[in-house]
This record gives sequence, C-alpha cells and structure tokens, in this order.
Amino acid sequence: MNPDLEIARAAKLRPIAEVAAKLAIPDDAIEPYGRYKAKIGLDFINTLESRRDGALVLVTGISPTPAGEGKTTTTVGLGDALTRIGKRAAICLREPSLGPSFGLKGGAAGGGHAQVVPMDQINLHFTGDFHAITSANNLLAAMIDNSIYWGNPLEIDPRRISWRRCLDMNDRALRSIVGSLGGVANGFPREDGFDITVASEVMAVFCLARNLADLQERLGRMIVAQTRGAQAVTARDLKADGAMSVLLRDAIAPNLVQTLEGTPAFVHGGPFANIAHGCNSVMATRLGLKLSDVVVTEAGFGADLGAEKFLDIKCRSAGLTPACAVVVATVRALKMHGGIARNALGTENVEAVKRGIANLARHVENLGKFGLPVVVAVNHFTSDTEAEFATIRDAMATRGVEAISCTHWAHGGAGAEALARAVSARIESGKAAYKPLYPLELKLADKIRTIAQEIYRASDIALPESVVRRLQGFEDAGFGNVPVCVAKTQYSFTSDPTVLGAPTGHVLSVREARLSAGAGFVVAICGDIMTMPGLPRAPAAESIMLRADGEIEGLF
Repeated sequence: MNPDLEIARAAKLRPIAEVAAKLAIPDDAIEPYGRYKAKIGLDFINTLESRRDGALVLVTGISPTPAGEGKTTTTVGLGDALTRIGKRAAICLREPSLGPSFGLKGGAAGGGHAQVVPMDQINLHFTGDFHAITSANNLLAAMIDNSIYWGNPLEIDPRRISWRRCLDMNDRALRSIVGSLGGVANGFPREDGFDITVASEVMAVFCLARNLADLQERLGRMIVAQTRGAQAVTARDLKADGAMSVLLRDAIAPNLVQTLEGTPAFVHGGPFANIAHGCNSVMATRLGLKLSDVVVTEAGFGADLGAEKFLDIKCRSAGLTPACAVVVATVRALKMHGGIARNALGTENVEAVKRGIANLARHVENLGKFGLPVVVAVNHFTSDTEAEFATIRDAMATRGVEAISCTHWAHGGAGAEALARAVSARIESGKAAYKPLYPLELKLADKIRTIAQEIYRASDIALPESVVRRLQGFEDAGFGNVPVCVAKTQYSFTSDPTVLGAPTGHVLSVREARLSAGAGFVVAICGDIMTMPGLPRAPAAESIMLRADGEIEGLF
C-alpha cells in the first residue's frame, strides 16, 4: 500500500462549507460537487474586486530529477504552516492532467501529511474542467472543418490550418494524423494532429482570463488558420467563441478543496510548464488574494520554466505582484545534479551535494533578476545527513539566502513552521521589487534570446530561417509586443534533457514558433519537446485498478 494513499484515506475531511468559512465565503456562494469539493460562484467573486490583496508567495524548484523534489508537497506544507502560525492562508494549485496520472509522473496532490484532498477525485475527473476545455477546443476544430465542407465562405486555406485537436491523455499516435478520410461525405482530407489538453491554447486562455467577458474575448481572437490570401482567420470569424464560452461557463469558476489539515486550497486550471505557461488560473489566484493574508501558489517544473513564465507571463498579464519566492530542493536531487546515480543516493556524499548546488544556485540567482527575495526549502528525506544539509545551508548563506530543512511530508504543517516564519519575514520586510525579465517592446527573437542567455545561461539561440520568418510575420501582424512562452525539456537548462547541473555556453535551438493570440503570447518550441507526450515503457496505468470494495489502487 502506498503511504501517501493510506494517509489520505485515513484523514477526516471537513465539510466543504466549513472549509469555505475559514475564508469567510458564505454558503450561498458555494456550489458543492459532493461533500468535499465545490466551485465558488462568480457572482460572489465579482463583489470582491475592491478588497485589498493579500501577499503572493511563489513556490518553485530546482531542475527536476527522478530523485524527486516535492514542490506541491512543499506548497501544501507551507500553507498549513502559515495557518499554524496565525495567518489566514490559502493555497492555489493546478489541476492534475490525466496524461501524467496514467503515464510517468503519477498524481499531483502533494504527499505524506502535506496533501490536498480528496486526492483520488482531484487526480481524476475532479469537477470536469478539463473535459470542458477539451470539448471547447474540439468544437472549434469541428467548426473549422465544417465551414470548409459547406462551401468555405471564409476562404480558409486547408494547408494553413494551425488549430489542432486535443485530448487529456498521452498518445503519441495522435501527434500527426490525416483526417476526413472515407469519401466525399466526410469532408476534405487534410493533415491534422492532437496536443495534450494542458498544452492547448484554450487551456492557456482559461487560466489567464480574469472573468467570463475576458474569457470570451480571448477565445474570439484565437487565430486558427489563414485564408488563401494569407489573412488570419479567428474563432470569432467562425462564430465559435460564444458556444465555446458556454461550454466553459461553469468550469471557469474556481474549485475549492482542502488540505489534510483543513487549509483552503483552490485547485483550478492546469497548463504544463514545459510546453505551456505552467500556472494555475488567474481567477483562482485573484480570489485567494482577496480572501486571505497569504496565498501560496506553485509554478510547474524548475524555476527556469514555471517561475519564469509565472513572472513574465501570468503576473504581467494579471497585474500580480509577488512578495517572495521559495525554491524547493532535496539532498537527493542535488546529488544527481552532482553526477551520482539514482541507486547510490542513499549514501552520504557531501562532495556530490557541493557539485549539485550549482543548479540550485542558478535558480536562486535567476529569481533575484525578477526582484524577489528567496528562501530555499530543503525537502527532508530520512537518508539525508546533517553534513549534507549544512553544505546547502552554508552555500546559500554566502549568497544571502536562508536554507531551511523541512519535514512537512512526515509532520504536516508542523514540519514547515520554520519555513513559514522565514517567508513571513520576507513578506513583512517589503523588500520585494518585482519586475519582468524583459520589456515587451523587444523584438520576439530578442525576448527568446534574453530568456536563453539570462535564465538558461546559453551563449545564443539558433533560429532556422522558417522560424525567423514566422516571428517576423507575427510582428508584422501586430503581435510583437507579447511575452514569449518557451517550450523545452524540464530536466536541463539546455534543450538536451541529459545535461544536468548548471551548464553554460550552450546554444538553444528553436525548432518552431506558434502564435497564441488569445492567450497573448508566442510559443517557442525548442529541441525535441513534444506538445503531445507519449506513454513510457511501463505506464502508471498498468498499476491502477479498482479493489473489490470499489477503492482505487495505484493512483499516486
């Protein structure tokens, strides 16, 4: 039996109205989905606009390794710890995708005594948000082909359709397909393909929209194709934005659940950080800020991806001002970055930790470029030694950064109280001076280059002529003053997932550029990263099953 699952099942959950009351959310603003999860009504959310915001804390991490870091676990533990020291805290997380849940990574609800619950429901269909996003995306795809079938009044060039279908599952067979086969009645055959739902532009729009009106406006301006005269065709041109908004009307309301200790948690939206912008919804974050003293939120994967996009895309778009950042590391992961094999991580190796600290230090330094005070949370494993932790603590101290050993997996909020006090001190110091990494006035290629050189420490970027032309085309069409969302491997500062540590001097190769006009950014696809992942050799789905009593096994 998985210990995380045992802990989750042994927990006594509070009725969702009791959890909502901790944030002074009235009963008539709660739309229950069973006893332990609910959506918060949009009418109530609209009444909060004039309230003062609480402080926003970002939890990010080092470059991930198979040894594990525990960003979600730390986010939950910190939220519980802030509650324990007297703060009105709320947590904001992304919803897990079925892709990793049944693929390689497993669930995404935290672990040990620092989890959001009900864990199995959060990791599966939850409140149906992802299904609504998938349906809205594919409705638009169907309307494109339908318009062509019925005489093509918009003069769409079938060779220039950029809109792809999506599915919330890892399925490499759908990356590139040919559709409409089977004869005249089925339409005009053309090349097509699927992205995973969490990489779709509809997901990005969903997570960046401030309200329903903003949602429909963003959906409408999404570019789906070009005409034979190379003019952009939008979802609004197809008259699809209204129906898409209807499909997303209920989903856009933030979801409320709880931690094992009863701290309110908004779990809403879920773009991946390696192929999308990696942050939970603006709606949920802004709601949390209006209702609490401190909101603890997480950005996916390492700080080079999730945190950079959180700070350059989400905060800039939504007008958010973070007060502090927490970088999560483990002794085990730093040993891997220091060149130690996974099967040797349980043995003390101070020298490997010293080498691996280069990766942690790079992320800490990068966050300083955004004007944020930083605390390092060392997620404790039982195999860690005092000498190994002291190596991290001392190395960070020389950089003016506090490193704190946290035991929230084993002890819940009590194991992260020292972290909570350190974070509170950074918030109260008022030293945060958030600023994006680059101005929007830069050319698109220069924005990519700035991220590559300042965050990845690359010497330069490599742009094929086809990408240069596309970027110039975006600028000529009036989309030059938007941020860039880099899609690349999460495992390395380079585009090669096997290069660990803190490499410098490499060249970032940009394979493709896509315009997300509704989301308001340009995606730069680097290296071999795929927007539709595949399943691993032994997918997690092989171990997921129902017991005779109806309980789920293996979903973690």
